Amino acid sequence: MTDSSRRTFAAAAAATVAAIAVPRVAQAQAAAASRNRALFQVSDNDPARWNLILSNVGNLREGVGGEGAEIEIVAYGPGLLMLRADSPVKQRVADALKQGVRINACQNTMQAMKLAPADMLPEIGYVPSGVVEVMKKQQQGWAYIRS
Repeated sequence: MTDSSRRTFAAAAAATVAAIAVPRVAQAQAAAASRNRALFQVSDNDPARWNLILSNVGNLREGVGGEGAEIEIVAYGPGLLMLRADSPVKQRVADALKQGVRINACQNTMQAMKLAPADMLPEIGYVPSGVVEVMKKQQQGWAYIRS
């Protein structure tokens, strides 16, 4: 095989790989973009409101079934107090976390309320700003749910 033949063969092989790979990458990106992603914003210090939201999260998971869903709860303002270690909804929050729901507390609110991670439920996450997290998730195409 001459150098020219090898180059032609290599170019043809590369073109074939690209023709196969590019559509698959596009399909994967389209599938990722169409995933079920829901963001719940909570700013109420009310166990009844939190129980409603946690029930809605469960209903959403059940409703999409095998499709699955990425779910995040962002708490800020007075709603952050329901994420304290002594919260009356701590068991339901723990159950949601075990089911893969991300629950994040706003660090701006924590600082304003003089709360530290040691005051909070152990498995929750933190975001620098709850309102910024909500905005960014909406820009990324997440469904915004205010319960």
